[in-house]
Amino acid sequence: MTKLERVLAALRREPTDRPPYAFWRHFPDVDHNPAALAQSTLRFHERYQSDFLKVTPTGGYAVADWGCVESSEVLPDGHRPCARHAVNTPEDWKKIRPVKMESTAWASHLETIIRCVVDRRVDCPTIPTVFSPLSLARKLSGDRLNYDLKENPQAVTDALEAITETILAFMDACFRESAEGLFYSVQAASTAFHTEEEYRRFGEPYDRRILEAVRPRSKLTILHCHGERLMFDRLATLRRLPHYREPVKAGLNRQTAVLKLCPYVINAIPQLRDLLQIVV
Repeated sequence: MTKLERVLAALRREPTDRPPYAFWRHFPDVDHNPAALAQSTLRFHERYQSDFLKVTPTGGYAVADWGCVESSEVLPDGHRPCARHAVNTPEDWKKIRPVKMESTAWASHLETIIRCVVDRRVDCPTIPTVFSPLSLARKLSGDRLNYDLKENPQAVTDALEAITETILAFMDACFRESAEGLFYSVQAASTAFHTEEEYRRFGEPYDRRILEAVRPRSKLTILHCHGERLMFDRLATLRRLPHYREPVKAGLNRQTAVLKLCPYVINAIPQLRDLLQIVV
């Protein structure tokens, strides 16, 4: 049984030779260098022998070409916060236009993917990390996003279209270079940031468009449901996908939340000590 066969069999609830698993992490010391990030990712994979290889780029790769600047500070989970946003006025949304893949931060992520795909140590599907359009809109604008969704919705919508077009071009390039799936991070389906109506109007249509577009070519699509106070009922409508979610925070019933979302849930273990607290 190959690693991909093992994962797909588990998702179909069929017998496997062992439970599939995967580990991934940030590599903040090297993640601005595609070659160094690829080697760190490959060495990590070689050590833990995951059943799929999730490539984790710098968190700001998808917004750098529109003018966002990451801080030099590295947070405990390995990502860097935004030091300067690209959108600071309503007019700034007009700057968000589709990005070409050549010589961009998107191309750097693609280069890392290519280096992993062709390496002899990779014996499983290689999947890139992609953030949803509304998630990227918040990276671009910070807290002013909620204001502009109410006061300047067309400007934000035009930017979301450009972001979506860029994501689809990136995924096409990844599939042409033999990537086999997608790790799709939705950070916007949370009432900590948006109302359900805001996500229904400005988030979900683009998520559906992207997930439907990759479906014919993706062997393994993982939906990463990120954050607290998640909109489980809305996320559960994105069917036929394995879902990864953050560990459930205090105050939310784990079993109820998982059953609402979908039968396939891949748990995150943010710290090694938490491994002892997770009952499989």
